[in-house]
Amino acid sequence: MTSPNPSIPSPSGKGFSRFLSVVEWLGNLLPNPITLFVLFTIFIYFLSGILGWLDVAVIDPRPEGAKGREADGLIRVISLVSAEGLQRIVTGLVTNFTGFAPLGTVLVALLGVAVAEHSGLLSALMRALVVNASRRTVTVLVIFAGIISNTASELGYVVLIPLSAVIFHSLGRHPLAGLAAAFAGVSAGYSANLLLGTVDPLLSGITEAAAHLIDPEYSVGPEVNWYFMFVSTFLIAGLGTFVTEKIVEPRLGKFEPSQGAPDLAEPSFEGLKPEERKGLKAAGITFLILVLLLAATVVPSNGILRHPETGAIAGSPFLKGIVAMIFVTFALPGYAYGRAAGTMRTDRDVIEAMSSSMRSLSLYIVLVFFAAQFVAFFKWTNLGTVMAVKGAAGLQAMGLDGPEVFVFFILMCAVINLSLGSASAQWAVTAPIFVPMLMLIGFAPETIQAAYRIGDSVTNIITPMMSYFGLILAVAERYRRNLGMGTLISMMLPYTMVFLLGWTLLFYIWVFLLGIPVGPGAATYYTP
Repeated sequence: MTSPNPSIPSPSGKGFSRFLSVVEWLGNLLPNPITLFVLFTIFIYFLSGILGWLDVAVIDPRPEGAKGREADGLIRVISLVSAEGLQRIVTGLVTNFTGFAPLGTVLVALLGVAVAEHSGLLSALMRALVVNASRRTVTVLVIFAGIISNTASELGYVVLIPLSAVIFHSLGRHPLAGLAAAFAGVSAGYSANLLLGTVDPLLSGITEAAAHLIDPEYSVGPEVNWYFMFVSTFLIAGLGTFVTEKIVEPRLGKFEPSQGAPDLAEPSFEGLKPEERKGLKAAGITFLILVLLLAATVVPSNGILRHPETGAIAGSPFLKGIVAMIFVTFALPGYAYGRAAGTMRTDRDVIEAMSSSMRSLSLYIVLVFFAAQFVAFFKWTNLGTVMAVKGAAGLQAMGLDGPEVFVFFILMCAVINLSLGSASAQWAVTAPIFVPMLMLIGFAPETIQAAYRIGDSVTNIITPMMSYFGLILAVAERYRRNLGMGTLISMMLPYTMVFLLGWTLLFYIWVFLLGIPVGPGAATYYTP
């Protein structure tokens, strides 16, 4: 097989190694996600013209009188290849972008996270968790710290993974086991966390836009998966510890320094400096004050952030303003840490931290512009709704309209993630199809999103398409010279398999056996 691009090697090897090579080769053939969205948008434009000309339509499953339902009870594909279509494209280009739900929420949340990151708070927290851990507890703490670091994922990759290899080395354990454990926590447990992070508003905004194809009034907040993701943190930490100590580390054997790079130094790492401890104390006090103030507005039955009419938390200003809470709970403790540790002295330092985070988002903003056009085109043309109705009918015809459908959905998301590693890019493409489809067979968008997050997370550690995969490979080569990509993937594959099985099982027990909602105010089922 000859690659059409000389820079992309063709698959080689045998058995599973060849399979991994095929995945890498196919993934390398895919264009940049931004280019992918441009191509998808153009495809939707011309497809709508063809299907509109053929007058393709399906029976509207919504009841009579529902908003958006036509008098004849049909949903037709609307062609954009027309004068009206061109007018809509031209006038909607800007508002598609500025009205795209994930854009504002992610930018606001990240402003707060940026202060905590640039002040050094997040780095100090991660090191405080793992540096002083005993040999018995270090594995679970490394994975747990990796999961928590998802709030600022770059720090997890750049700081925690190399640090974990050093810590394992210093304890007489194989450094690659420490690297694997941290990598599993940071990447394979990507959606699990004790706190809401920037990924929550990002995904919920895409989910809400997809749900509007069926129900224009449906609301999906950033907090809708929090219960499930909170509990998932402990599941992933436990499963990751089991895989590390029972499968990965025994397979690696005893580490021989001669296997590593010639300049590999003796293991040493710095603990927390006095000023860092002082900063953590200040940040902890600030966070505690914020929690108490927040509790005073939510816990009492007449709390000012409860729903003004019902007095409930569901639909309250607290939940609707959760992004503002994320901003404050990162920014203020981050600034308190910076003042106490001496890393932030004036308002200029805070502004610079926020500015630098916005500069790093330039690629994301470009991606959002084209993703927003794709989602808008899908909605305007009714293609998403028509595909959802036909897909739901197909699932029902095959008898896959019960909870078992999520097994196939999670597996499909995991496979797609092998070649399209960006969580936002993958969900922006798949949500407009699968959210309406699964809504029509009776499942709520919140539950669908929780299932997606499982599939999207577990294969991050075995795909070369993951943006930090090359960095992890470079760190691993410090401890085993000429370590190949296949070696790294085979080392991480047990985590993927165990996480996929365990996390899917938790999902079924949590949602369908125990009937617990996946988040505050989240529904499990949806009645079309």
